[in-house]
Amino acid sequence: MPAGVPMDRFDAMQAFARVVETGSFTKAAQTLHMSRTTVTQLVQQLEARLRVRLLNRTTRQVNVTADGAAYYEHVARLLGDLDDAETSLSSFAASPRGRLRVDVPAPLARFLLVPALPGFHARYPDIQLDLGVSDRNVDLIDENVDCVIRGGVLTDPSLVARKIGDLQAALFAAPAYLDSVGVPDHPGALEAEPHRIVGYRGSRRAGVMPYVLQRGNETLTVQGRHVLAVDDGNAYLAAGVAGLGVLWLPEYVAATHAQRGELQRVLTDWTVPAMPLHIAFRPNRHVSAKLRVFIDWVADLVAAHLPIATPP
Repeated sequence: MPAGVPMDRFDAMQAFARVVETGSFTKAAQTLHMSRTTVTQLVQQLEARLRVRLLNRTTRQVNVTADGAAYYEHVARLLGDLDDAETSLSSFAASPRGRLRVDVPAPLARFLLVPALPGFHARYPDIQLDLGVSDRNVDLIDENVDCVIRGGVLTDPSLVARKIGDLQAALFAAPAYLDSVGVPDHPGALEAEPHRIVGYRGSRRAGVMPYVLQRGNETLTVQGRHVLAVDDGNAYLAAGVAGLGVLWLPEYVAATHAQRGELQRVLTDWTVPAMPLHIAFRPNRHVSAKLRVFIDWVADLVAAHLPIATPP
């Protein structure tokens, strides 16, 4: 082993994980309150013990190797479990701390969650939040994610899901689009020329999602004609504002753009069934203090802006 600081396996794993997360030995040392030399020696000693290169270093950057990436996932999970064990004790309950990995849909992050985060961090300054922003299906175990927020019906029976709200949606289009092709007078008009929708794919392997519309006792499923399909909520919104087609949007997402005159509601005599919004997490024997306070905070935030719909 390299000479220098004796290796403590926990310290070495923590140093390695922090280098991967920050992409820098210097930044890792700063966050761990260690010298850069100490962090470097710990990682070198860990590599010597494992007899494998975990990181590729150049003068400009640090990249994790394939072996290092696989090892990091195990280390991150282990460090998280140790942190959960500590924070589950009553002495830490009043001030939860540690790292949380959360994945949320792009529009929810942009319009609701991120603007409210200063209040969360003011209340819980010792919680480090790693926020994944995507509309894809995340494997919580394989990707070491603590919880996800998702709209729609959850189909994974291995997760614990808590309903936190309902997304009220409607159809919108840009004035430029409506000036070009006219205002649709029936959902069926979206299936043929000259109208089109902006297609949304729930994942890269899925086709364009159809939408259900209701008017009185009448229910229609509309596939729509499209020239563009995307798998990201922010790109979907941007395409609609650019005039590329009709959108199905949650009203909280469309509100600001409608007020600016960038979007206009269409087919106002038709309604879109509310979409349930859930926060889901792995069914551990206990929920850590940091995860519990985050779930409660998100639930309160969503309840204030996207309450659960009451039956008419």
